[in-house]
Amino acid sequence: MGYKSLEACIRDLDKNGQLIRIKEEVDPYLEMSSIQLRAYEKGAPAILFEKIKGCEFRGLSNLFGDLNRSKFLFRDTMEMVQRIALLKKDPILALKNPVKYFSTPKHLFNALPRKIAKRSSGLIETTIDKLPQITCWKNDGGPYVTLPIVYTEDSDQPGWMKSNMGMYRIQLGGNDFIQNEEIGLHYQIHRGIGVHQSKANAKGLPLKVSIFVGGPPSLSFSAVMPLPEGLPEFAFAGMLGGKRMRYFIEDGYTVCADADFVITGEVMPHDVKPEGPFGDHLGYYSLTHDFPLMKVHKVYHKKEAIWPFTVVGRPPQEDTSFGAMIHELAGDTVKLELPGVKAVHAVDASGVHPLLFAIGSERYTPYIKHREPAEILTQANHILGFGQMSLAKFLFIAAEEDNKELNIHEESSFLHHILERVDWERDLHFYTKTSMDTLDYSGEGLNTGSKVVVAAAGDKRRDLLSEFEAKSQFPDGITNFKLVAPGILAVSCSAFDSYDSAERQMSEWSNDLKLVLGDQMDSLPLLLMCDDADFVSETYNNFLWTTFTRANPSHDIYGIDSYTHKKHWACKGSLMIDTRIKPHHAPPLVLDDQVERRVDEIFKNHPDLAKL
Repeated sequence: MGYKSLEACIRDLDKNGQLIRIKEEVDPYLEMSSIQLRAYEKGAPAILFEKIKGCEFRGLSNLFGDLNRSKFLFRDTMEMVQRIALLKKDPILALKNPVKYFSTPKHLFNALPRKIAKRSSGLIETTIDKLPQITCWKNDGGPYVTLPIVYTEDSDQPGWMKSNMGMYRIQLGGNDFIQNEEIGLHYQIHRGIGVHQSKANAKGLPLKVSIFVGGPPSLSFSAVMPLPEGLPEFAFAGMLGGKRMRYFIEDGYTVCADADFVITGEVMPHDVKPEGPFGDHLGYYSLTHDFPLMKVHKVYHKKEAIWPFTVVGRPPQEDTSFGAMIHELAGDTVKLELPGVKAVHAVDASGVHPLLFAIGSERYTPYIKHREPAEILTQANHILGFGQMSLAKFLFIAAEEDNKELNIHEESSFLHHILERVDWERDLHFYTKTSMDTLDYSGEGLNTGSKVVVAAAGDKRRDLLSEFEAKSQFPDGITNFKLVAPGILAVSCSAFDSYDSAERQMSEWSNDLKLVLGDQMDSLPLLLMCDDADFVSETYNNFLWTTFTRANPSHDIYGIDSYTHKKHWACKGSLMIDTRIKPHHAPPLVLDDQVERRVDEIFKNHPDLAKL
């Protein structure tokens, strides 16, 4: 659907029963975010906040909170964009099926942004303090923009053709920021804006930044879409939205005339200020660190503008649905980008970046009767060097030849398949002292940590245990055992103190656990050394979240009868992952009880929310 504005989108959703309006005044401090968290959990329509306390503008949340709603928003262009994504990677498709791809050129016209005069944009100037000051979690450093579209250009090749748009959070106030003059810009490593800032820094130039908020849904979605090299997000927004994006240039800044709000400003070389904390998508706070300082130039808004926002926290949240939509649009292209790789899945319940599941292929040695991982190891390296997947800590990869029906999105079944086949003396491959997600605090410092690949291929080696009985008394420091799933045992341990003491503990426990497990050990290939086995085993998502957000592979993987042979670490018995909370970890996100009671009343008294 070629929406001209966010307002047009809202009217369409309202007409089709996909919008709830909240007319009562709602507080942007914690209250709006709490409503969104519940709305998403209950599968609600989009939420329009018509009266925000202390603000003249309206707010919108949960726009992308359901995959079917996202498909509805882009129903007129989605199939075309899927065809173009494949055509970009394999032009021969057009020759094989010219009828199917014949209409593509006319759609590509919408990818050309249209330059207009500022006077025809209708944008009005304002200040930062007039914008909705939404604070999502009680320990956040201040109000944030959570659906920002951050636009920058290449100083070597200015203009939209070499531009980058990404969704990097923006802190509007708090900390040491001067109100209305400074805001915080946080982005992760490996992002396109980092390349632009590096080039500007090398020349001693400020990086000019434009932050778009709102506008047609295609504008927001384009900022998170992994696109082929050479296709700017600003152009893709027009293609996906079925309408050319309009812009004008003022004072050297590109201003999107279709956005509801625009903030322009400069990032000076090496000019930083503390940003954070911020409740993030791993389910913990990102702590306070120095990040680029943006000095505000101008702030614009449309007449009767609408401020879209989301809330990130422990998955699943609305960004989960973003990921599902990305897979719908571009999922097939991974097979063309990564030779031999059949599928890759960033496991949402683990915080997305920490854990990847993948299916590869062992094509080159079909004559070998008893196969072992070979080609899938090459494919694992390709995956960990590709875009955002390079931020992963744990990669489990299987060979499709072992089970043609294997599905990476059926997470428990996939891991079950791996654990039936894995050989801990052969199949663990570590990458130490490397980079990982800025938001992940399980490593040695900001952006630093380790990775491990578990590559399992070949015949089934074991049956996984479905019922556990301890064969001896609990060792000192261990208080409980709970089976999480077949082959996976959670072990409640004494609290983590230091890595020195953890080394000693794991050495002692590994010996004791051989007696506890007895002849069941081979059927229990994975042990989770944790703070609370009851919590870890309560749901499969609890297991995925605690294990893969709290463990740094090089520091937190141990094993029964472990050894190192010619620099290859291995273990003969069960693998042990220390998933206890460490002192350097960031605190988990916790809701505010008082706010939750107020939101209870809002849901109870609202005719549409009460039905959810």
